[in-house]
Amino acid sequence: MTEERKLRLIGTPFRRVDGRAKVTGRTLFADDLHFPRTAWVKLVRSTVPHARIKSIDCSSALAMKGVLGTLVGEELPDSFGILPVSEDEHALAIDTVRFVGDPVVAVAAVSEDIAHAAALAVNVEYEILATVPDFDAALKTPEPRIHDYGDEGNLHKKISMEFGDIDDGMAQADTVLEDTFYYEGNNHLALEQHASIAVAEDDDRVTLYSSTQTPHYVHRALIKTLGLPPARIRVIACSNGGGFGGKTDPFNHEIVIAKMALKLGRPVKIALTREEVFYCHRGRHPALMHIRTGFTKDGAMTAQHLRTAIDGGAYGSYGVASTYYTGALQTTTYRLPNYRFDGARAFTNKPPCGPKRGHGTPQPRFAFEVHLDKAAHVLGIDPAELRLRNLVPADTITANWLQIGTTGLRECIEAVTAGSNWKERYGKLPPGRGLGLACSAYMCGAGLPIYWNHMPQSGVQLQLDRSGCVAVFCGETEIGQGSDSVLAAIVAEILGIDLKDIRLCVADTDLTPVDLGSYSSRVTLMMGQAALQAAEKARAMIAETVAEHLEVPADTLVFADRRVFRADDPEHGLNFNEAVVVAESRFGTLGTTGSYIPPRAPGRYRGSGVGPSPTYSYTAAVIEVAVDADTGLYNVEHVWCAHDIGRAINPVLALGQIEGSIYMGLGEATMEEQVFRRLPKRLSPALVHKMPSMLEYKSPGFHDMPGMTSYLIETADERGPFGAKEVGQGPLLPVLPALANAIFDAVGVRVDQVPIQPENVLTALQAKTAGKDARVGPKKFPSIDYGEVLRVPTPEQGGDGRAVGDPRAQHAGVRSASGTMKDREEALKEHSSATLTTD
Repeated sequence: MTEERKLRLIGTPFRRVDGRAKVTGRTLFADDLHFPRTAWVKLVRSTVPHARIKSIDCSSALAMKGVLGTLVGEELPDSFGILPVSEDEHALAIDTVRFVGDPVVAVAAVSEDIAHAAALAVNVEYEILATVPDFDAALKTPEPRIHDYGDEGNLHKKISMEFGDIDDGMAQADTVLEDTFYYEGNNHLALEQHASIAVAEDDDRVTLYSSTQTPHYVHRALIKTLGLPPARIRVIACSNGGGFGGKTDPFNHEIVIAKMALKLGRPVKIALTREEVFYCHRGRHPALMHIRTGFTKDGAMTAQHLRTAIDGGAYGSYGVASTYYTGALQTTTYRLPNYRFDGARAFTNKPPCGPKRGHGTPQPRFAFEVHLDKAAHVLGIDPAELRLRNLVPADTITANWLQIGTTGLRECIEAVTAGSNWKERYGKLPPGRGLGLACSAYMCGAGLPIYWNHMPQSGVQLQLDRSGCVAVFCGETEIGQGSDSVLAAIVAEILGIDLKDIRLCVADTDLTPVDLGSYSSRVTLMMGQAALQAAEKARAMIAETVAEHLEVPADTLVFADRRVFRADDPEHGLNFNEAVVVAESRFGTLGTTGSYIPPRAPGRYRGSGVGPSPTYSYTAAVIEVAVDADTGLYNVEHVWCAHDIGRAINPVLALGQIEGSIYMGLGEATMEEQVFRRLPKRLSPALVHKMPSMLEYKSPGFHDMPGMTSYLIETADERGPFGAKEVGQGPLLPVLPALANAIFDAVGVRVDQVPIQPENVLTALQAKTAGKDARVGPKKFPSIDYGEVLRVPTPEQGGDGRAVGDPRAQHAGVRSASGTMKDREEALKEHSSATLTTD
């Protein structure tokens, strides 16, 4: 797209293409679907956290009127999982259950009530095994192993990487500070529970409708577990009533009902209860973190060493990637010339953790930003000024070999400090009131697909009809974030037509080109670039033929207002449908495609595949809080949040995403936690979810929300469509540390853990009054053998992105990243897939 082209739709607050259907109730979610002869399935779930299955007796259930059949694990023997390195799940447990809620038997019946009653009639006998309740237990008790794979005992993954020279960096520091932090796990709490319906179309053909964020990956899991050719499995992602990462894994209930539909020869449906959603989980990993950083007198950071220990629950899920993510993005906000990261993930007998909004990055960001606030006070530097002095420059490569694009963090900090009157008010408010600042960065899509291949990560097809309608086919998934509207707007902008002229067909593995799904804030950038490419091709075809028809140069034509016309003579032109007819007469049926492959990342060390992104977004937030020193109760009064979005495709949608992130961040900061309790052994050895309902699991309501002021900072990054960057996840990250820092400004105490509960504040205040350390948080970090350190020279040291000892390492500098297909193919030829794997 040329710079001179005037934008008419992009950047304006247009109405969502799915807005009317959603507000009038016409949108069909998975649980709304029903087909003739639909059977219902209920899952029999484990009541114990760790055990061998001795026997399963389904006879009583099968004898009940209306029961159609059962499934057990042996009928689905193949394992599955979202990451190729940890395909450790079965649709139904075969010989071992690993957490309370692990599915064991599926029961199908003519109604949901009968299926529920039949599930209660199934008898499963267990041989109890020792329970591993948390990370410390996993560290101390390598046997019995929850899985027969992993790095060591019940440690799923261990990582140790050093970029530069950490010891030399610390030696250059005038001050070295260290802290330990804890971040409790929590759930996505999407309003829509998981639901799926499978339709058997023949003996060996099935269609699955599901509330999933990743239809392509569900399709792959079904291929593996059902043993059918890919062309005989169709997955359609229904509109999601919220996902936030909780619907990115392939789930066992999706596989079970597809198998049951084939077995019974009729449609089969399942809708999970809220309690079952909590036991599916895949939410935020509980994380213990230790951070040590060296500072010069003027606040420059010389080195940082971050250690993390995360509780992964019973299965792998995205866990290997999550482990890397707890360290990968630390370098994207501030200059860290020397950086070391040690991380470990444990298997425990709790529901599996996975990706939740921010995927492994909110935990270390909380630690880093509170740590920086403490450093600012030790060094006597304003917290905002300290950050401004350390900002990572645009268009540079970090110590751990991440390519930075445009950076609007300075403007974000300036916006929120101006809006909150930071300079006049910070540290000067009356006792009990305070301001806190924090910043963050996030990805605009992962640089690599989950499984290695040479293909695009997103594709778009256009079909142009002589009526003037444009059908757009794309595998992207609408999960409430507005991706359908972004897709339609990009095509409409390029072709100069109305949003109402666009007909979308999305998230259908039979009909749409592959898009890897709604995760890692990838959709706007990646799908957007593919849509832009397809639309530009269509525009070029139409322009060529219309130019001949009008006898004018093609580059003088304007596409706008559903017409194609001369720039110097708007009356001289054709309606868009007439232009399509002219083009179709010349080229035949009109259809174009576009695809997107991310730029090649500069890192070449093992594990470098986690963290790269085409570019990064940036956010800054200031929170004002009022604290009651007598009770520890506090109230968030206002939040100022500025986000570097590159360019807003639709400012209203973007602001809604920011406010949604603030809401979710405050929920995690103040009250949300997925915690467990152990019942007395005489009752049960189970690790039982303490709050498996929306009545008990606390999340903010409307009355809990403060005033919010949001700012869109536009830096127009050429790597994104029309300059756009992500806004789905980044704004959440600074909310939690900004709150912790505001509480310190208000009453002078530190709470180094989340959620920040009033009793934590009160305990710290009582300690302060007694002259003790005015802090609540973890006291120590466990001694963990992270294994051999992978040492990677930084760009400043003349490295080339490979580790020391790599026989291919050559200190020849870094070749520039490129997103073209040709350059990507050259990179693939030069570097084997093993250098980019995350396992």
